[in-house]
Amino acid sequence: MAPQLFLYNAIVPLLAGSLKLFSPAFPRLRTFFDVRKNMFTELEQSVAEKKDSEFRVWIHAASAGEFEQSRPIIAALKKSRPDLSVFVSFQSDSGYSVYRNYPDAAAVWYHPVDTRQNAKKTVALIRPDVVVIMRYDFWPNHLLAAKKSGARLFLVAAVLQDRSIYGKPLVRQFYRQVFSLFDYIYTVSEKDRERFSTLFGRNDALKAGDPRFDQVVQRSANTSKIDTLAACYAGKIVLVAGSTWERDEEILLPASMELAGKLSLILVPHDVSPGNISRLETMLHASGISFSRLSSLPENFSSNSVLVVDTVGLLAELYTLAGIAYVGGGFGVNVHNTLEPAVYGIPVLFGPNHHNSPEAEELVRITAATVIPDRDTLADTLRKLLDDPDTRALQGSLAGSFVQERLGASQTVAKKILNSITI
Repeated sequence: MAPQLFLYNAIVPLLAGSLKLFSPAFPRLRTFFDVRKNMFTELEQSVAEKKDSEFRVWIHAASAGEFEQSRPIIAALKKSRPDLSVFVSFQSDSGYSVYRNYPDAAAVWYHPVDTRQNAKKTVALIRPDVVVIMRYDFWPNHLLAAKKSGARLFLVAAVLQDRSIYGKPLVRQFYRQVFSLFDYIYTVSEKDRERFSTLFGRNDALKAGDPRFDQVVQRSANTSKIDTLAACYAGKIVLVAGSTWERDEEILLPASMELAGKLSLILVPHDVSPGNISRLETMLHASGISFSRLSSLPENFSSNSVLVVDTVGLLAELYTLAGIAYVGGGFGVNVHNTLEPAVYGIPVLFGPNHHNSPEAEELVRITAATVIPDRDTLADTLRKLLDDPDTRALQGSLAGSFVQERLGASQTVAKKILNSITI
């Protein structure tokens, strides 16, 4: 890896220095560097305050979504070894902001810029026995430093798309060396496993499945946050529209008006900032639709009004109220999480841009989900599901079975991690 790493280490410090120089003019860049100013001091303090542990596992996730995949693995590890210490790093501000106080972690911090000096310092502080990279976001210097320290390296929930940048001729050799650092690679699908073997010579890669299936099942058992809402929707068929964008709402509102009295609507926007909530409320006013915010829910709230969820962290539980789910994002880059509603055994609807989501494509293939290209199709689909309970039940059953049949990845990975630290 020497020639590629030499070039990498020549470029990264220069690039980081240049970006930092211009960061005052770019808010996101400024935030990236600002949140890392005292990172090592804070990490050192967190480590010092925790009781030392015989075994240490460092889990790195790019953002909140990737960390969600690791949570059932952490739960399985802690169940078998309560004394095990888990350390969690994030690349993104969104991931860190949500999980900075994660109770099962000895420390949560921002992953530093990938220089040799930062890598040595981080590994010296954490002293990991195992490093787990969730899905992607692998940093060569940190991987090398952990490897040299004696840690076992795991790549979990790994995915390689057909046109992945890692397979491009100019960078394939570099990533071949990166992937060679991992002691174990667990892929989501058999196709992913085959690509790791064909492109990067990792014939020992294993298909474990996607830990997200385990996570959505675990989360579905906890509905305490929305218990008070259940009474409002007793005996009603509810459409929960989750992670919606403006394009989704432009077809949802007219469709809900057509089915007023037959269907209750809960809207959970992807962006719950005050500005976006105000925009959505303006749309509702203009359409003549009555609504209430969840944060200021009146005592006499009626399920005939649209409920606008203006707080984060409730969507997965809100799907328990649903008879039908609509998942947003399908008119943008890609549909959001379709597993969260599918676990509850309900039909799932979403827009046409879903081809970067393997589970969404599979739900469509088995007729558990319906692709909605426009407003008329949404209204017709909802009307059919409302008028035909048997079809609604069948599609829901197929969605629920799709999730249940794919459980177990977390246990597979956790077992191997535990075996690796007791060898």
